[in-house]
Amino acid sequence: MSLDRLAIFLPFVTTLLGRRKRFLHIGVQLGVLACGPQICSLVCRFTRNAWSLWQQSMATEARPQAQTKKLTPLVAADNNGGYFGVHLNNPGKPKPYQARVRRGGKKVSLGNFATAEEAAMCVARTPEGQAAAAERAAAAAPLTSEEARQQAQAEKLTLLVAENKSGYFGVYLDSPGKPKPYQAQVRRDGKTVSLGRFATAEEAALCVARSPEGRAAAAERAAAAEPLTSEEARQQAQAEKLTLLVAENKAGYFGVSLGNPGLSKPYKATVQRGGKMVHLGRFATVEEAALCVARSPEGRAAAAGRAAAAEGQGAPPAVPSGASLKEEGTVPLMPPGAFIKGEAVVPPMPPDAFVKLEDVVKEEKGSPDGRPKRRRTK
Repeated sequence: MSLDRLAIFLPFVTTLLGRRKRFLHIGVQLGVLACGPQICSLVCRFTRNAWSLWQQSMATEARPQAQTKKLTPLVAADNNGGYFGVHLNNPGKPKPYQARVRRGGKKVSLGNFATAEEAAMCVARTPEGQAAAAERAAAAAPLTSEEARQQAQAEKLTLLVAENKSGYFGVYLDSPGKPKPYQAQVRRDGKTVSLGRFATAEEAALCVARSPEGRAAAAERAAAAEPLTSEEARQQAQAEKLTLLVAENKAGYFGVSLGNPGLSKPYKATVQRGGKMVHLGRFATVEEAALCVARSPEGRAAAAGRAAAAEGQGAPPAVPSGASLKEEGTVPLMPPGAFIKGEAVVPPMPPDAFVKLEDVVKEEKGSPDGRPKRRRTK
């Protein structure tokens, strides 16, 4: 009879599952009224089991619903709710799990739920939850150096090499010893923008290569011609009718300096522009750097100045007005009665002339008696 009486009240029990404390209280009263303490214990056990089954059913329903709507409840290990945005604030209550997101710099509560899965599904529906899911999906496992190169090749991207510690354009080794020591940076709107930190330099270079700045830098490098050899640079200068100006410096050419010996492009081309030194680039050969300088307006002006100076040195000085031009190698006309006297030629002697010989005595020192020694010569 007592079980029959309890069965009468079971349909009403299912409607009270939303409030656990009230359900337990009513269940105890029903058991006492039905027939004693044994039935009361049976009702309490039934209540606990029913509550647990209901929680499991709600969690099971939440997962397929999230999959149907392509929602991803994000698992989180750093909170007590087990999911992103889910917190266990009221254990023991009918709805102990709170769904919460960060919106506009403030924490916004989305409600309390009976299960963590249901609260996680509520978070997954929000823009914050969807953004977090997209961000986590984009953040794949760290790529090795070889995997990053293969991925760049698959995406037809170029990992730009640079002369820095990391070896790649836009990649900097600023935290050695840490799990992600390489930082990817680009220059955007006049500011340095960080693209993230990575475990390998190649993965950071791949991130830079995917950015608009990285694609622009790759296109610019591709447009630049291959380095010219010394002979090719001379031929190109001749074809463009340019002059590679020689200078007395280490490089041997005007506007060219040997800045980084040992590197792939050791020669630097610079010109003086507006009172400041302007860098034109770095080159593999000194002739290519001299060709770059020769193409600049400053290089053309310097070549024209040297050409004008060379023409000025080779031309005869201007002749004043009224002056006569005297040619070298011509003899002016001789006046009447003049004659040319040649060296080592003796003129003819008159008939009554004679030759007189005189004795010349030369005194020398060093005689034994102290008197000067004389020697006669003719």
